[in-house]
Amino acid sequence: MEFQKAICAEAKLDCVITPVAWDGIIPALTSKKIDMIIGSMSITEERLKTIDFSDKYYNTPAAVIGPKSETFEPTPEGLKGKTIGVQVSTIHQEYANKYFAENGVTVKEYQTQDEANNDLAAGRLDAVQADVIALDAFLKSDQGKECCDLKGMVKDDPAILGAGAGIGIRKGEDELKGKLNATIKAIRANGTYDTFSKKYFDFNIYGE
Repeated sequence: MEFQKAICAEAKLDCVITPVAWDGIIPALTSKKIDMIIGSMSITEERLKTIDFSDKYYNTPAAVIGPKSETFEPTPEGLKGKTIGVQVSTIHQEYANKYFAENGVTVKEYQTQDEANNDLAAGRLDAVQADVIALDAFLKSDQGKECCDLKGMVKDDPAILGAGAGIGIRKGEDELKGKLNATIKAIRANGTYDTFSKKYFDFNIYGE
């Protein structure tokens, strides 16, 4: 939310924050119900077939968490025989279906990340995969602290996991894209980005 507000303020855009269900967010953009997606959407080749993106505004790896009482690697071998939860219509669903489902791991899909996290905490899942930022926030919550810990990062696959999160826009909106790219560069240069990044995270979220 702070990033969204910072982008709108720096770009001098009159933004209205509009929650949209994740599996309908790209159709909402292409049908002009919304004008931008600022919601940790990864830039992938598949999505670029339908929409365009600004430059990345962060790039963090995908990770797996699980119960503190269990020790396993975030690999097909480590998760064999287990059930992993992912949010539907995400790069994590695609990744899990490619690497885990074909190797003896049950992949369970959820409409929201919170639902997957809640099932993990309740013992109905063995693991959850998501972006490390989202999982870090959960692990710092009272519920997450009690139940779970980080098992590690999954093996990278740029074709699926993308090249970082960007602001989604409709194709052909080059003027808006240029303004957003300049805005991202500006808030990184003037310290705004570092201020809210360090407020919430103890690691570099921008990447290389």
